Amino acid sequence: MQSTAPAAYAFGRISKYVVLVLGAMIGLDMMGLDVSKLALVGGAIGVGVGFGLQNIVSNFVSGIILLTERSLKIGDFVDLQSGVRGKVVEIAMRYTRVSTNDLVDILVPNSEFVNGRVTNWTFDDFNRRIRVSFGVAYGTDKEQVKAAGIAAAKKIEGIIVDDPRRAPDVWLVGFGDSALNFELVVWVSRKLVTSPGRTEARILWAIDDELRAANIEIPFPQRDLHVRSGELRVKLDPPSSVSR
Repeated sequence: MQSTAPAAYAFGRISKYVVLVLGAMIGLDMMGLDVSKLALVGGAIGVGVGFGLQNIVSNFVSGIILLTERSLKIGDFVDLQSGVRGKVVEIAMRYTRVSTNDLVDILVPNSEFVNGRVTNWTFDDFNRRIRVSFGVAYGTDKEQVKAAGIAAAKKIEGIIVDDPRRAPDVWLVGFGDSALNFELVVWVSRKLVTSPGRTEARILWAIDDELRAANIEIPFPQRDLHVRSGELRVKLDPPSSVSR
């Protein structure tokens, strides 16, 4: 069913364009106009206005390419090189309408999908792996951190936990200035894939809850000052009184 719906949409769109062109030609012929002569005139005019219509023609051809090769489908969640991110809701003759998670519709020229880099998060497999970074204080038991991260993942509906190949995991990825840097690595369903900001926020919320429950310290940036020689004096001023 998922494969027939995009094909039907593409067939409907292309058929519409063909009918419009044929209808225009038949209408001109019924009016007594010689279509072959109009083609010659159109060719001459096309040379003059071709540069002005270059972008329009490019977007039209790009739209046909998108519909025929089916690299883009209605309902796909895409991330464009220009920074546009959202769900494809319409592929028109000149543009593709992308609806963001803030319900803002953006009309993107079709040529941008053909000539630019497009990340299609739902092209074939609807499950995707995401990584959420967090840090804990030095000296924390790493196994305890891992248990807290996995427990946080299991709290969120839509994170895959019952597939051994895609089970949640916690990776130690670096040693920061004041923290051990970890990543919670999880596979998420399509629903969570299409809401990346909300998904990361929910995961971070759950991680914070689990770390607090396990009394694991979340560090803040700090610096140690070492005086190699001489004397360092620190003067603390008394708090200023507030007149009432």
